[in-house]
Amino acid sequence: MKTNNRIKWMISLSFILFIPSTNIAQNAGQAPQTNYAQMVDTRIGSKGNGLSCGFTYIGASYPFGMMQFTPSFFSPQKGIVVNQMSGSGCPHMGNFPVLPISGKVTKSPKNMEDFPTYKEIREATAGCLSLQMKDDIICDVTVSKRSGIARFIFPADKKEGTVLIGAGVSSTTLSNAYIKITSPSSCEGYAEGGDFCGYKTDYRIFFAAEFNHKAKEYGTWKGNSIREDRKQIGGAQSGGYFTFDTEQSASVEYKIAISYVSVENAKENLRMDNENRNYQQVLSDTRHEWNKQLGKIEVHSDNPDKLTQFYTHWYHTLIHPNIFNDINGEYIGADFAVHKVTFGREYYTTFSGWDTYRTQCQLLAMFYPQEASDMMQSAIDFAEQAGGYGRWIAANIETGVMHGDPMPIIIANTYAFGAQNFDIQTAYKHMKRGACTPGTYSQNVEVRPGLSNYIEKGIENASLCLEYVSSDYAIGQFALQAMKNKKEASFFMKRSLNWKNLYDPSTRWLRSRHNHDLNWKHPDHDWREATKENYFWMVPHNLETLIDTIGGKKAASNRLDSLFVRLNAGYDDHYFAAGNEPDFQVPWIYNWTDRPYKTSETVHRILNEMYTSKADGMPGNDDCGSMGSWYVFASIGLYPMIPGIAGFSVSLPYFNNITLHFPKGKLKIKGGDFSKSYINGMKINDVKSNKTWIDWAEIVNGGFIEYKADNKANKKWGL
Repeated sequence: MKTNNRIKWMISLSFILFIPSTNIAQNAGQAPQTNYAQMVDTRIGSKGNGLSCGFTYIGASYPFGMMQFTPSFFSPQKGIVVNQMSGSGCPHMGNFPVLPISGKVTKSPKNMEDFPTYKEIREATAGCLSLQMKDDIICDVTVSKRSGIARFIFPADKKEGTVLIGAGVSSTTLSNAYIKITSPSSCEGYAEGGDFCGYKTDYRIFFAAEFNHKAKEYGTWKGNSIREDRKQIGGAQSGGYFTFDTEQSASVEYKIAISYVSVENAKENLRMDNENRNYQQVLSDTRHEWNKQLGKIEVHSDNPDKLTQFYTHWYHTLIHPNIFNDINGEYIGADFAVHKVTFGREYYTTFSGWDTYRTQCQLLAMFYPQEASDMMQSAIDFAEQAGGYGRWIAANIETGVMHGDPMPIIIANTYAFGAQNFDIQTAYKHMKRGACTPGTYSQNVEVRPGLSNYIEKGIENASLCLEYVSSDYAIGQFALQAMKNKKEASFFMKRSLNWKNLYDPSTRWLRSRHNHDLNWKHPDHDWREATKENYFWMVPHNLETLIDTIGGKKAASNRLDSLFVRLNAGYDDHYFAAGNEPDFQVPWIYNWTDRPYKTSETVHRILNEMYTSKADGMPGNDDCGSMGSWYVFASIGLYPMIPGIAGFSVSLPYFNNITLHFPKGKLKIKGGDFSKSYINGMKINDVKSNKTWIDWAEIVNGGFIEYKADNKANKKWGL
C-alpha cells in the first residue's frame, strides 16, 4: 500500500511539472523568465511522407550540445539514443539506445527491434521529452551540454523493472561494439561504424553510464543469447541489462555521457557535466538555458499556434552544429588523431553544408558570433586535417553527401555577418585550393568533382555548375572583405559568371552541355533533386543580369508566377518546392522584378499553406536547421539572399511585434501581420523607406523598422 501511494504521488508530481506557464522563475531570487521552452513542440516535423517529411526528432537537446537524447526517427522502438541529426532524411547514428521494460529479461533483446514503440507522448518541449511506454512505464529524458539523464517510473503492479542498454545496436550497421558492466549501477563501452545516405561513417563513439540505484540483477546479451554470467561482451546485437527492485524504488534515474575519444573522457564528461544533480535539477537548468537562447528573438502574438510554430523552428535552428570536443578539450580529428581545442573555444561537428549555407549560418552569425566563429574554425581545422573542406560532416567523417562546394559559402556568409574570430588566412587557403586545384580531397571525397572541366570550359553538370558559381562568388567576397585582395576577388567574381555558359537563348532556360562538343543536353538532365524551373533562379549574386537575359522584369515576374502555381512540388515537378533548398530564396526574387508586392504575398502564402503545428507540419526535411532558419527569416521579414553579402531582401513580417536581441543592440520590428500579405509603407528608424533591401550594417547595432500592412496590394511600393 505504501508503495502504491508513493508511485501515485511520483506520477502526479511528474504531470504537475509539465503544466505549461507563461513565466517561470530562473533561479531563486531572480525575476521571472518567459517560458519559451514550453512554446516549443518537438513533434512538429517528426512525421510525414517522403520529401514532405521534416525528419526531425522529438527528444531532448541542449543548444549546440553534444548529445541528442531521443528516440531515433527511423527505429523508435529501440528506445532513447544518444545522437541524431535534426531533419536528415536517411538512417544514421542512433548509438547506445536505452529502453525500460517491465519485469525481468526473459529472452535476448538482440537488435532491440521487436519492442513496441511508446504509447503516448506526454511532453515534447525544448530540452524535455516525456513518454508513456506500452507497459505504462513513464520515461522522462533531458540533457545537459555533454550528457543526458533519464528517469524511469515503473508501474505500481510490477515488482521488478529492467533497463536495456544497446552497445552493438544503432540505426545503421556497426562494425564493432563492446560493453562492460563495471558495477551493479554502472557500465561503459564503445561502438564503431555506421553509414549515412549510402556513405560509410566509420566513427568510433564511447559512453559511460550510471544509475542512482544498484540493480538486483545484471548481465549482457549477444545475438539470441542472454549472458547472466558475463559482465562484458562485444559485437553486433549486443548490450547490457540492469534489473531493479521497483517495490523498493519505483523511480530509477540513468545518466550517460559520450565521447568520441575514449571511455575515460566520457567518464570525465559525466562527472563534470552531471555529477550530484538529479533529473529535475538537470531539466530545470536545461530549460533555463533554452529560455535564454530562444529569448534572443521575442515574438508577440495572441495566436498560440503561430507562436508554437515560430519557436519550434527557432529551436531547430539552434540544435546543430554540435559540440564535439570533451570537457578536457580533446576531440578526434579528421585525421583520426586526438587533438585539443584552444582553451576557451569549442570544436563543432555536423555540418550539413549544401543546406545550411542558404539560411542557418547567417542566423547563427547574427546572434552567436563567438559560437559561429568556433564553428568556422572547426571547419577550417577539419580541412587542415582532411586535406580540404568537407561538404557534409558527421562526427569526424566527411560523408560526401550532396554536391557543390558549400563550406566556402558558409564561411564567407559567417564572416560577412560579423562572426570573424577565426583563422582567415587558413580559411582562404582551403577555399582557394578547393576551387583551383583539381584532385583536392577531403579525406576520400573530392572537394570539387569535375573541376578541371569547370576551369577549362566554364561548365559542369547544370546544378553542380550553379553550386560552384555561388561558391566562387562567396570566395570572391571573402577575398575582398577578409583578405583585402582585390585581384583575387575579381578573379573569383568573374568566374562566378559561368552560369551564363548554361544559358540557351533558344529556350531561354539554363541547361547542361556535353563536355566533348559543348552541345546542349536534354533540358531536364543534370538537375540534382529539382528541375530547371527551380534551379533557374539559383544565381542570387547576379539576378539583374539573369532577369535582363530573359527579357526584363516583366518576363521574370511572369516566369515566377508560373512557378508558384504550386508550392509543394516534388523533385521532378516543374513548380515551386517549399521543402527544397534550391527554392528557398525564390519568393524574394520578386523584389528584383516589376512586382515586388508579390514577395510578401508569396512568402505569407508559403507560411500559411505549407507549415502547421502538426507533426507533419513541415513541407520538407529540416536538414539540420536549414528549414527552421528559413521559417525564422520569413517570419521576421528579412532574407539573406546573396552569398558572402551581409544584407537582406525584405518581406512583410509575419508578426506585429518582434524584438531581435543582437550582441550589439536591439532591433524592434513592428507592423507585421500573418492575416495580411502586403507592404503599404515602411520606416527604418522613423525615416520612410521604399527600398526592398536592408544592409546588415544598418541594423547590426539595433534600431527600429515599422511596416504598414495591408490586405490590398500597393503595386508601387518597392519600385
